[in-house]
Parts: sequence; C-alpha cells; structure tokens
Amino acid sequence: MSTGPFPKVKVGSSLPSEASLKRKRGMFQKDLHHMMYGFGDDANPLPETVALVEDIVVKYVTDIVHKAQDDATKRGKLFTEDFLFLIRKDLPKLNRCTELLSMDEEIKQARKVIWVDEEKLVSVD
Repeated sequence: MSTGPFPKVKVGSSLPSEASLKRKRGMFQKDLHHMMYGFGDDANPLPETVALVEDIVVKYVTDIVHKAQDDATKRGKLFTEDFLFLIRKDLPKLNRCTELLSMDEEIKQARKVIWVDEEKLVSVD
C-alpha cells in the first residue's frame, strides 16, 4: 500500500539520478563495433545496431553497479567480491571475470619485478 504518489525509496539507495542518466552517446561505439565484428557480425554493422547494443550494455553495467552499491552500503565500501556475488549464477561470466582478475594480478606482479630490476640496474651504474 502506497501512502502517496511517489514510491518509497530507502535512504542511501543508489537509484540513478537525472545527472547520472545523461551520458555521452557513442562513447563505446568504436569498441563495440570491433567486438561485434569479432563475434561474427558484419565488418560494418549498422550504426543503429551498434547504438542499440551500446544502450543495452550501458544499462546492464549501470544496473549491476547500482545493485552492487546497494549491497555494499551496509559495509560502506564497494569491493570486487560484490560484483562477483551478483554474477555467481552465470558461470561463464563468473569464470571470465575471475580469469581477468587473476591475469590483472599477474600483470601487476610482473610490473613490480620489472620496476625492481630497473632500479637495480640504475643503482649499479
């Protein structure tokens, strides 16, 4: 039962504001164009199709971020695990995310090793 014309919104909720809904259109179209081609679409997909896919992707990512933010308000901080929790039932996405996170960690470790090696070379000279 509603007490007025406006729905109840919990305090601290991350519903999108008007400002956050405004975004620069076409921001991801070049990348999506290449991804669509890589997944078997035409080399030059219709601009309307790319724009539609962009809208779908932006809406999906925005929804996931808002859900993760809502779950994280209890702790006060947003963690990577909040996103993994939300996609836990979609195994291909979960596996890909964990793979990308582990590759990111490996790259960070490799950069540390290279940076330390460069410092050793500079100190020897």
